[in-house]
Amino acid sequence: MFSASRYYRTACVAACAAGAAALLGGCGGSSSGGSTSSSGAGASGVAGLNVPASTTPDSGVSVNGIKPVPMRQLASTTWQGMKIIAQEATPVPFVVYDGTRERMVKPGRKASFHLMVMLSDAHTGVAIPYATVWATIRKQGKVVYDERQWPMISAFMGPHYGNDVSLPGAGAYQLSLLVSPPVSARHVEYEHVWLKPHRVSMTIDWQPPS
Repeated sequence: MFSASRYYRTACVAACAAGAAALLGGCGGSSSGGSTSSSGAGASGVAGLNVPASTTPDSGVSVNGIKPVPMRQLASTTWQGMKIIAQEATPVPFVVYDGTRERMVKPGRKASFHLMVMLSDAHTGVAIPYATVWATIRKQGKVVYDERQWPMISAFMGPHYGNDVSLPGAGAYQLSLLVSPPVSARHVEYEHVWLKPHRVSMTIDWQPPS
């Protein structure tokens, strides 16, 4: 039987690249690559790939009338020199452009947060595009979220992979990210790395905004 879920997890590189999303709201399977676990801090940050200090929500900065929204780092880890950061932000609408037309995606009424996955060079901080990311979230072993993360561009976040997430409530969750290799030409510093899908597992403690 054809499985759309399995198809996206293993072979949706071209579809993800074609479906790159321009974010309007201020956000902006098994693998053969092994497993890595990491827990993340819950404090907000403005360094690195987070919102720069000049574009925090209260800075007054906006692009086409859109202002940045609060963000919080959930967890992070490193794989073969690729920094993988999972962040949450206020649920936001975003636009998917397929090369022909735009389609607005609005967060559901029960959306908990907007999940953003940042892939970057751990040494330089430069964002890594052309990959695909699939996110699975479990609570006590039960899958509560299992979706692709759209490749996105944002005035405040730069290139990343994101989607809106609905969780059943506060508590500890297991976030699993399946990162497929960037499909592109590479300069030689990236020879022999990121050649197979890789899964990373992170424990997150999610609390609704007060």
